[in-house]
Amino acid sequence: MIDVSRRATLCGAGLFGLTLALPTRAGQADAASWDLTDLYPDPAAWNIERKRVEAALPRFATYKGRLAESAGLLAEALVLQSDIERALNRLYVYARLKADEDTRIAAHQERRDQADTLWDRFDAARAWIAPELLAIDPALLRRFVADDATLKARFDFYLEDLARLAPHTLSREGEAVLALAGPLSRTPSDVVGLMRASDIAWPSLTLSSGKQLRLNDQGFTQVRELPDRGDRKAGFDTFFGANAAFQNSIGAAYAGQVRASIFTARARNYPNALAAALSAHDIPEAVYRTLIAETNKGLPQLHRYFALRRRMLKLPDIGYWDLYPPIVTLDRRFSLAEMRALTLAAVRPLGPDFQARIAAATAARWIDPLPRPGKAPAGYMMNAYRVHPYVLLNIGEGYDGLTTYAHEWGHGVHSLLADAHQPYEKASYPTFLAEIASTLNEQLLARYLLQQARTKEEKLFFLGSRLENLRFTYFRQVMFAEFEATAHAAGEAGEGLSGERFTRIYGDLLRRYHGPDLQIDTAYATEWAYVPHFFNAPFYVYQYATSLSAAVAFSDSILTGGEAERDRYLAVLKAGGSRPPLEILRRAGLDMTSPAPYQALIATFRETIDQVEALLA
Repeated sequence: MIDVSRRATLCGAGLFGLTLALPTRAGQADAASWDLTDLYPDPAAWNIERKRVEAALPRFATYKGRLAESAGLLAEALVLQSDIERALNRLYVYARLKADEDTRIAAHQERRDQADTLWDRFDAARAWIAPELLAIDPALLRRFVADDATLKARFDFYLEDLARLAPHTLSREGEAVLALAGPLSRTPSDVVGLMRASDIAWPSLTLSSGKQLRLNDQGFTQVRELPDRGDRKAGFDTFFGANAAFQNSIGAAYAGQVRASIFTARARNYPNALAAALSAHDIPEAVYRTLIAETNKGLPQLHRYFALRRRMLKLPDIGYWDLYPPIVTLDRRFSLAEMRALTLAAVRPLGPDFQARIAAATAARWIDPLPRPGKAPAGYMMNAYRVHPYVLLNIGEGYDGLTTYAHEWGHGVHSLLADAHQPYEKASYPTFLAEIASTLNEQLLARYLLQQARTKEEKLFFLGSRLENLRFTYFRQVMFAEFEATAHAAGEAGEGLSGERFTRIYGDLLRRYHGPDLQIDTAYATEWAYVPHFFNAPFYVYQYATSLSAAVAFSDSILTGGEAERDRYLAVLKAGGSRPPLEILRRAGLDMTSPAPYQALIATFRETIDQVEALLA
C-alpha cells in the first residue's frame, strides 16, 4: 500500500545488462537497510529544518486580505504555501520512517509527534487562503492565471479545483474551526488502535501441534492460514469470541467516527458523508454505487469459487475459516535478489524507461525489507518529492513476500514518474489512482510466473493465487465498502448506532457475499471491529477494488497490444495529480463511471475458474 496519511503527500537475468544483486550490509536483520541521509544528514539537521518551517508560518499573515491585488502577489502567496508544504512533507517522511525503524525509541516517536503538530499548525495558519480565493471574482482569477506564468504552470488546476469546491468551502472563521477540530476526528482510530494493541487481553490458543499462539490481530492472520482445519476453526471461534466481548465499546468508537463524517459532510453542505468523502478528488457517487451493484451481480461467480475451493481442499463442507489456506501450495522460497530479478522480468512489457527506473530504485538503499524486533509491522511506500521514494516491508521468503515487493515498487516508480514530469503542486497523485500501478505490477508478475510454470501443480498454484487475490482485493473490499455506505446511511437517517447494529449489518453482508453453502458463525459478524480502515480512512477501501479493476484492464491491453497501449498506461503514471483522476483514466481509454471495468474483472475471475477446472479435468 501507499501511505494514506495526508502527511505523506503523494504522496530475469541479463535485463539491460543491469546487476540483479541487492545491496547488503552486515547486521541487516538488526538494523534498517535504507539510507535516510538523502533526506537529512542526521536528526539535528531535521530539527533545524523543523524550526525553520515553524518560523515561516507567520509569513502567511502578510498576504491575508491581499490575494486579489495582483497576479504576482497571488503567485507569491501560493508559492509560499507550496514551499512550506513541500518542506513539511519531507520533515514528516523522515520522522515517520525513523519512528517505524524502531518503535521502542521514544525520541523517534516524539519527533513524529512534532511533525504531526507542525502539520496541524500549518493547516491552521493557511486555513484562510481558500475562503479568500473563493471570494475573488472568478473572471479576475482566470485573468491572473492567463497573465502569470507561475500561476499557469503550477497552480491552474489547484485554482480550478478550488472553484469546484466553492459550494463546500466555509468562511474564514468556519474553515479555521474545522482545521482546529481536525485532530478530534482521529480519536476513534486512536482509541480502537490502543484497545486492540494493548488493552484487550487477547486469549491464547493451544494448537494441535502443542504450540501456543496468542490470538491478537497479528495472531489471527497466522491462525487463519494454518493447514489444520480444526486449528483454524478454533482460532476463528476464539478470536471472534474475544472480539465480540468488546462489541459495545468498539461500536461506540465507530459510531463516533460515523457521526464525525456526517458532521463534516453537513458542515460543508454535502448531501451525505459518501459524497463528501468522494468529492475531494471529484469522484461521483455513481462510481461507488455502480461498483457495488456490478459486484453483487457477480456474486454467483464468487460462490462458484467457494465450491471450487471446497473441492480442491477435499472438504466435506466449507466454512468462513476455510478461505485463507492456499488451495495449492508452492514449495519455493525467494531471496531478495530473486524477488528483484522476477519483478524486473515481469514488468518488461512496460518498456525500457520503466525498466531502468525500477532497476535503479531497487538497487539503491531505498528499502527496509525485513522484519526485526521493534520495527513497525507495516508495509508501505512513502515519497519525498524529487528526493526519491522509500519502501518499508516486513516480508518473508514466500510468494506473498514476492508479490508485496513487486506491489510496493509499483508505487515507487509511479512516484518517480510523476515527480519527473510534474511540478510539486501537480505530482501528488490521488488515492483513486494510487493502487493502480502497484496492483498492475502484481498482475504482470502473476502472468509472467504462470507463463514460466512447467507443471500442473505450479499452474494451479498461480491460478489459485490469482483467484484469491481477486477475492480478497476486489470482492472483500467491495463488501467492506457496502458496509461503510450502509452504516453511514443508517446514521444519516437518524437510526440508532451501536456495536450490535454494526454487527447485524455486517452479518447480513457476510451471508449475502459468501452464499448459502458457506458456514458463518454468528460471532464472526463482529469482524467489522477488526478492519482498521473503517476507523482511520472512511470510504477508502473501495479504491482497492476500482484500482484492481483498472489494473486488470490495463494489463490486458498492454499484453495484447503494443507501444500505444503501454504509453497510454504510462501517461497515467506521469500525470500524477495534474487533472481529476477520472479524466486522467478516461484519456487513457478507461471509463470508471461505467459498469465495463467491473464486469471485465468479474469475467477475468470467471475465466480463471474455468482454467482451474480445465486443469483438474
